Amino acid sequence: MIRTQWLLLIYTAISLNSIFAEEHAKNAPSSLMSRLAIPDSSQIQVIETIDGSTNIGRIVEIGDEVIAFKTDLGIIQIPISKIKHIETVSAELIRKGEFWFPNPNITRLFFAPTARMLKQGKGYFSDYYIFFPGFAYGITDRFTLGGGLSIFPTVDMNDQLFFITPKFGLVQEKTFSFAMGALLVRIPNYEDEDIQEDDPEVAGILYGVTTFGQPDASLTAGLGYGFVEGDLADRPMVMIGGEKRLTRRTAFVTENWIFPGIDEPLISYGIRFFGKRLSVDLGLINTIGEGTIFPGVPYIDFVVQF
Repeated sequence: MIRTQWLLLIYTAISLNSIFAEEHAKNAPSSLMSRLAIPDSSQIQVIETIDGSTNIGRIVEIGDEVIAFKTDLGIIQIPISKIKHIETVSAELIRKGEFWFPNPNITRLFFAPTARMLKQGKGYFSDYYIFFPGFAYGITDRFTLGGGLSIFPTVDMNDQLFFITPKFGLVQEKTFSFAMGALLVRIPNYEDEDIQEDDPEVAGILYGVTTFGQPDASLTAGLGYGFVEGDLADRPMVMIGGEKRLTRRTAFVTENWIFPGIDEPLISYGIRFFGKRLSVDLGLINTIGEGTIFPGVPYIDFVVQF
């Protein structure tokens, strides 16, 4: 049963991807022409051609069939028909002649969200510990909706966990963001056989979170109130974390929790490896106190942006 439903989910995802790819191909020429522009001095353009080469510089002239593109080596002529992709970015992203593409996973630390939002129409697929796939999508620049489920082997679909993660961006500035949201989890009752499978519990967290700094170096702090079936906790849990970009493709990430009534804080730390659209987190989870385990419990996730 689970295998059939999972295969159906994969088939649906592949079909949707094919439809989106076909639609993108139809719209590519007009979309490309709309991005051909002469940038100002604070911007740099990255052009990828169909032969796989990448050029960094600025467009200085646009013709009917060819553009003049100024690079560090001089001005080159690039046929418009040969351009696969063009991106205009801040000149700050060019370091020692290399394009430091933006971190594709700026809306989360490990488990916890940052206060940054997905742009409208942007989204990602994610997977935590293999058994917890999910997604998130920017409905608007200020509202992101996410969700997911567990895929434990041999467990019936009605007994899996399901969760949704709405988030509202109330303040979105260059170096300061504030958001509020929720984690809502449908939890089946595994202990009482007399309870029907259509009577699961709903638990989760209502939270507010603030992020200071820019994507390459930031601090995030949040407060969250846990709840079960409408009963809200008396005291909040506290989360403090951050990220610091180390190289073009790596960043240090940390996420730490203090739970009410628990003396030992939960800490986590690790490295995020990423490309333009894919990121992989490898970390360790531990506690501070008598329950410390050296070096910690391994953590892994990956995110694919679309």
